[in-house]
Amino acid sequence: MPEGLKTLTRYTIESEHRHPGSSGEFSALLNVVVTATKMIANQVTRGAIVGSLGAVEPGNLPITVHRKMDAIAHDIMIAESQWTGPLSALVSEQMDGFHLVPSEYRRGKYLLAFDALDGSSNIDVNLPVGTIFSVLRAPEDGREPTREDFLQPGAQQVCAGFTLYGPATMLVLTVGQGVDGFTLDREIGAFVLTHPKMRIPEDTKGFAINAANERFWERPVRRYVHECLEGVDGPRGRDFNMRWVASLVADTFHILTRGGLYMYPRDTRHPERPGRVSLLYGANPIAFIVEQAGGAATTGHERVLEVRPEELHQKIPFIFGSRNEVERIERYHREPEEGPSFDASLFGTRSLFRPAR
Repeated sequence: MPEGLKTLTRYTIESEHRHPGSSGEFSALLNVVVTATKMIANQVTRGAIVGSLGAVEPGNLPITVHRKMDAIAHDIMIAESQWTGPLSALVSEQMDGFHLVPSEYRRGKYLLAFDALDGSSNIDVNLPVGTIFSVLRAPEDGREPTREDFLQPGAQQVCAGFTLYGPATMLVLTVGQGVDGFTLDREIGAFVLTHPKMRIPEDTKGFAINAANERFWERPVRRYVHECLEGVDGPRGRDFNMRWVASLVADTFHILTRGGLYMYPRDTRHPERPGRVSLLYGANPIAFIVEQAGGAATTGHERVLEVRPEELHQKIPFIFGSRNEVERIERYHREPEEGPSFDASLFGTRSLFRPAR
């Protein structure tokens, strides 16, 4: 390890020393979650080599590597975290309900919500994937946690983070005092602090959205994207870049390091299903990180961290990134009749594929 770099272990110990009376329980929880992500990283880097190991496919799903890797990653998170003491219960994308820490183990004062392998469909094509996690407080009266105990607004999170499994394995973490980024040093098997105090630029010239869904977007989103694509000739007066990785953690890390705007907005395909990003173990932890890094996160109509969850696997529209761009698109949502209708699509007179006349 290069001289002067700080390991995550030292980072957490020093953080505890700044809080006299700390029990060490939170640091223990963070340590086991990070250990689990290192194990997942090892599985992910082996890709299809381990695709047939360790998991049983549900009967109604095709046999694919990414489904198996989802299950492997999920099993690792449960196995590594439930016995350690700090946790009382867990919930994840892979569960129908939630998982109580077995009674033979000590139950602690925290709840864990996680997506063990975000972007898992990218496994087959070797694109970045990651793990997202959120830590909440368990009931303080000693009773057994219930479903309702997980339904806390994101503003009540104790900690949030994600691990990105890319060319390097990165851990991004916040405990409500800014955002720090760590890189896994495989020679010593530890995360070291490489990106202290990460900040998102307030302005950007880039955005991430799945343009294939354009025909389903509401008018405020279509207005925003259209203005960006008009570049220097449009009302924004500058050119923008558009990208889409289909991996929430990869797009988040890009925004944390270079700025940008991520949009998975409400669309009109399923009126009864307003969004596509999981609130408890997707939007909330990412929004917490983004706000702590100086950015903003919204549904278009409401600050994400103020959304009150109604169910464990609730999904919401999710827009986040550079603060000035998020505020602009929020303003557009307050002006829903402004901007182009469907006829002025990305693929119309001025499009991704045809020049303006």
